[in-house]
Amino acid sequence: MSNRSYEFVQLDVFAQTPLAGNPLAVFVDARGLSDSEMQALAREMNLSETTFILSRDAAIEAREGKKVRIFTVSEELPFAGHPTLGTALYLHALRRARDPRNSDDITLDLRAGKIPVHFTPGSENAGCERVDGRVFGEMRQRDPEFGNILSREDVAAMIGIGVDEIASEWPVQVISTGLPFAIVPFRSPQSLANLKYSHTQSAEFLERAGARFFYFLCPQRRQGRLEARARMIFYNGEDPATGSAAGCAASWMVRYGVAASDEQVVIRQGVEIHRPSEIYVRATREGNHVTDVRVGGYAVEIIRGSVTL
Repeated sequence: MSNRSYEFVQLDVFAQTPLAGNPLAVFVDARGLSDSEMQALAREMNLSETTFILSRDAAIEAREGKKVRIFTVSEELPFAGHPTLGTALYLHALRRARDPRNSDDITLDLRAGKIPVHFTPGSENAGCERVDGRVFGEMRQRDPEFGNILSREDVAAMIGIGVDEIASEWPVQVISTGLPFAIVPFRSPQSLANLKYSHTQSAEFLERAGARFFYFLCPQRRQGRLEARARMIFYNGEDPATGSAAGCAASWMVRYGVAASDEQVVIRQGVEIHRPSEIYVRATREGNHVTDVRVGGYAVEIIRGSVTL
């Protein structure tokens, strides 16, 4: 059997400069790969996620969107934020290089459903298919599902901190816009920075609660602008930027009045592991209903290569 070669690009997502943000490998044409080969390639890349673009007939893609699958080192995910944004930014750069008149919107067809991504060009170079950190992409995530409210005392004991370090004016709650996270509000950024936590110690607790992971969040309003520090630790270590959780956090902030409806908030994540990331989020509140959850940011290409099987 002849060798098969598959090209990939590696991007740093939710960053405008290399060696920051969350790394992502994108296999640009995954046709011919089996499920087990995609999973093995994700293990080989050894990043938090790897995506695989499965090209289809142009008429189907115009109607259904670009089919993309997302894998961690151990499983396929129905949805994840930085893989969605990074893959869409790559496709946007490729399409603009071929025809600068192309639309500024792309829809990804994921297992969780169709996710539209809108782009706001900066000083991008027409004709250049490289993702260069100058185009802002913003995905609209699914409307949030608000799940279980968890005991502050139970969560504090589970993650090994004092209960007073968790803010009492807002609930600890499981929220999903495609992947369920338990949003845990911290009182101070220093307490958040000092957190020592292993995902394995709470995996069973999270499963019972209906969540996959904790998302630790510390919102603070300074000089009229709302920002938040965040951390997310899972079975593959600490995540530099978690776009899926950021959508849940935006929904939580708007639902409980931390942020105003449609107010853009920047979430800074990855500081503790020297991969600073900036995630721009906003959501709309209509009565008691939260909708139009948007998560955006930039990306920059850092590696191109190919894998031969």
